[in-house]
Amino acid sequence: MSGRTVENRTAAGSPVAERAVEALLSLSGQVLPLLRQWVGSDESCGVARALLALATGDRWDDAVLKEQLSIAHRDALAAGEREASLVYGIFLHTHRQYRLTADHLVEHFARWPADEQAGLMLGAFSSCADAAYCAHGDALTEEQASVAGPDSWPWQSWLAATRAEQGRTREAHELALRALDLYPRSGVAAHALAHAEHELGGGPAATGFLDQWLRADPAAMQSRHLNWHAALQSIACGDFPDARRRADTALAHTDVGMRAATNWRLLLAGQTPAGRSDPEQVRELLAAPGGMAEVFHTFNLALALAVEAATDDLHTLARRAAADERPDYRDVLAPVAQALAEITAGHPRAAVNLLTGLGEKTERIGGVRVEREIIQDTLARALVDTGEHTRAAQLLHHRTTTRRHHTYEDLLLASRTAAAAAAAAGAH
Repeated sequence: MSGRTVENRTAAGSPVAERAVEALLSLSGQVLPLLRQWVGSDESCGVARALLALATGDRWDDAVLKEQLSIAHRDALAAGEREASLVYGIFLHTHRQYRLTADHLVEHFARWPADEQAGLMLGAFSSCADAAYCAHGDALTEEQASVAGPDSWPWQSWLAATRAEQGRTREAHELALRALDLYPRSGVAAHALAHAEHELGGGPAATGFLDQWLRADPAAMQSRHLNWHAALQSIACGDFPDARRRADTALAHTDVGMRAATNWRLLLAGQTPAGRSDPEQVRELLAAPGGMAEVFHTFNLALALAVEAATDDLHTLARRAAADERPDYRDVLAPVAQALAEITAGHPRAAVNLLTGLGEKTERIGGVRVEREIIQDTLARALVDTGEHTRAAQLLHHRTTTRRHHTYEDLLLASRTAAAAAAAAGAH
């Protein structure tokens, strides 16, 4: 690990500061108590206050967030240029100014290469929902990981996550394992490994690793999300009771997107879903001020409606998206929502026509590869239900030939009776 990287991580110079930053980098369940302890022990440390805002800002109202970050920036200015730059980046990121954050990070890393605390904001590039920014973020991650060197577990973890999203699965797998060898509690590496194992169809071995990793820290920041990954692995190898158990016990009522993504996969494979969402809750989320603020969030709500066979609601959502001035909503979300409506209404041919026309534009729905894959699943199921088994098999060929466990894909390609199709469309 480079000396500059160590300096960035331990700039505050106290044991509690080092433990707090390490907890944040690893996404530990102890991160909030440690950050609060750091702020309490050194109230004039702007970086400590800003990192606490980065970790909890989504729970604060705008007034509190601005007040805390204003204090943090004032104190950071007194500490030095690097600290002030870091806090300014956190201000932009917590206010969802992702393009400005990304632009600022480019300048920040040019002056302070491989700054691990700044690396916590790398997600700003993908959050821009712009292919050029995403590519720039990938290149920046590669560059900074090279500067940090192979012994920097945070940068090896972030590079593993980048490779997983690029579809460079074997590299992602190796990088994630290396990062975990260096620091077994790296949450980013564990998550990147889960993505790679999904592409490889790891099945019970992948689930076993995630369970073992979570037992050491049940309160880890990603515990629910990693349980969702485990549920997908259980679906992959046909352990549907385990997938339902995880959805019902590990996912919260508020995890509407992950629950819907689990249940829609179960339904597409002709399986009984886990406990479902409340359709009224989904309607309220859509009607809320931020209900259609982000395309991927809205897509997850569409999946939740599909699970409930809420055909009329899906038609309404598709019309709203089609009338939206934002291209991703109009050109991508609208036909996806309409296709879901057609499937729940028992019209797979219409769904095939809608989804086939999208092609690679589905990437604009947001999320990551594992999450967007469900659109391909839906098209495969619709193709089979219209008798186009060969097209469906070609669509999933890369998965059935590379994944060790692919019971899920086999079921997507299996014919089923009209009664089973109706049940899988969400009938109660």
